[in-house]
Amino acid sequence: MNIRKLSYTAIFMAIGVLSAHLIYIPIGVAKCFPLQHVINILLAVLLGTRYSVSAAFGISLLRNILGTGSLLAFPGSMVGALLSGILYKKTNSIWGAIIGEVIGTGIFGALLAYPVAKYFIGSQAGAFFLIVPFMVSTVGGSIIAYVLYRTTIPTLLYEKFDVNGKR
Repeated sequence: MNIRKLSYTAIFMAIGVLSAHLIYIPIGVAKCFPLQHVINILLAVLLGTRYSVSAAFGISLLRNILGTGSLLAFPGSMVGALLSGILYKKTNSIWGAIIGEVIGTGIFGALLAYPVAKYFIGSQAGAFFLIVPFMVSTVGGSIIAYVLYRTTIPTLLYEKFDVNGKR
């Protein structure tokens, strides 16, 4: 285990959990949380799929325990983090991570959230109804992630490489 990667993951999780009290958009049964998608993309790019998915699970769990999230956070955030990490690894591009996050959360996560909404939350809204808020949340978060990646993240990426540019 890499202590630096675990520390970055813990910091991103803390930001995700603490900011959930301040920044969310209620749309129907969903609590849209764009910062989750920012975290998914940045962790996928900086640390990899395993850390991104783990943080998504941890943030969803803690938000539910604290009452600031819903059960829909699990499929939405984790699928987006997984696909974001996979596509980033294949493309080595921020755009791969963003596309993975948008498709993973906005489409697959929403479709997987439908049974959760129906059987655990009691919502009779169709699966299409969940795609709209999930898509709004993930597109907004992806835009923020791109801006952060282009402006502040290069200094973090510099720490990822040694003086010869090798990992």
